[in-house]
Amino acid sequence: MINEQLDKLKNEWLAEVTVDEIQEKLDRYEITSRELVLMYLSRIADIDQSGPKINSIIEVNPDALHIAAALDYERKTKGSRGPLHGIPILIKDNIDTADKMHTSAGSLVLANSYAKEDATLVKQLREAGAIILGKTNLTEWANFIAQDMPSGYSSRGGQVLNPYGASFIVGGSSSGSGAAIAANLAVAAVGTETSGSILSPASQNSLVGIKPTVGLISRKGIIPISHTQDTAGPMARTVKDATILLNSLRGIDPLDAATQSNELVHHDFTHHLKKDGLSGKKIGIARNTYFDELSESQLAVMNQSIKKLEELGAIVIDSIDIPSTNENWDINVMLYEFKTDLQAYLKTIDSSVGVRTLTDLIQANEQLGEKALKYGQKVFLDADLTSGNLTSPEYLESLEKDDYLSKTKGIDAAMKEHELDALVFPNANGEMIPAKAGYPSITVPAGYTNEGEPVGITFTAKAYMEPTLIEIAYSYEQGTKHRVAPFKQ
Repeated sequence: MINEQLDKLKNEWLAEVTVDEIQEKLDRYEITSRELVLMYLSRIADIDQSGPKINSIIEVNPDALHIAAALDYERKTKGSRGPLHGIPILIKDNIDTADKMHTSAGSLVLANSYAKEDATLVKQLREAGAIILGKTNLTEWANFIAQDMPSGYSSRGGQVLNPYGASFIVGGSSSGSGAAIAANLAVAAVGTETSGSILSPASQNSLVGIKPTVGLISRKGIIPISHTQDTAGPMARTVKDATILLNSLRGIDPLDAATQSNELVHHDFTHHLKKDGLSGKKIGIARNTYFDELSESQLAVMNQSIKKLEELGAIVIDSIDIPSTNENWDINVMLYEFKTDLQAYLKTIDSSVGVRTLTDLIQANEQLGEKALKYGQKVFLDADLTSGNLTSPEYLESLEKDDYLSKTKGIDAAMKEHELDALVFPNANGEMIPAKAGYPSITVPAGYTNEGEPVGITFTAKAYMEPTLIEIAYSYEQGTKHRVAPFKQ
């Protein structure tokens, strides 16, 4: 970078910087948002596209510098809009942005697809003054195209690498969002989750990831999998930054029916950033089954984390059972809803892309051959075998079963029996049941294995219990301070 002062800031200050620290410098005019964007673009060049080459960014917003300059001028002439004014944010590439960037879900078939309008959450971010810096790579189609596709791979974007080590899984499907924020390529990012796609990359990249209650954030303008389970959510390096971002994402949208029952539409989540938030909280450890997949080193980290919860004032009940854990689960709800929801989305994109149905996508992939189908499209094919409407007895029975087993015989039962404020899962191992319930979870860095691989601790609760989860997560974070930036270990 030609400007030595900016180069120094990029290397010494930008890494691990928080929203509050940036706003302090912006308000004092010690830095501008335009300079901030330049520094992040330089880090993307140094870290993402060369050097470690983690490959987390699929596209950069060509207007980012102009938007930043406009927001700098607005700050001088009218003042700040709020905590996200002039803050660079990354967006997963399955979220519509009506600008010069594409929205492709990592697919070569949609590589030239432009959204006609912003997703609702993108509109809200722009209104809050955020700068959409770029789109992040992901596991293609949010990991709902092939059975054996590795997390972080897309035919359009290639393979995302974990900045803590190329041998570690990066987590999916919001892989690029996780790797980019871990590597300090933006302040925060928006990921999406159907089952583990925010929590997993947050755990694997030593980040905070909030998977909110389904309906807290509008899904309008997000390439869908399942309207029963889909949600967007924030990914950041601190609980506070993730909470600030959550404040700007939540809301009621007349175009997303799930948001009509949003109990927290006007709630300020930052009120729950309490250092003593664990004091008196009753927390159950879902040890049975969920801890079985951990390595010896990961288990040691989790056991230390559980001990720390008690030291920070929590009442810990170890080895609780979730009654439905070992039930015979299926993915019928996702398979049926994917075909229906995706085809509704495809009607909104430009006809020049040439796909309107799931069958069209399958055929387009086949025409592209190995370039598009390195790992096949078995999930696409299975979904295309469904009826394409939601009247099938198989679908309706699975929908009812998932709802009952995940809620009444699942999380609700476990929390009621032990009068819990939250459940604990290791990493994202327990994401399926809360995902099927549409319940919220938050992942926080818990430490690192002997090999340096990040380990996350995930707190889960019932619908619209985000305030409680934020109190727990913030208290744990402040009492441990586990996160260490990559490339420094």
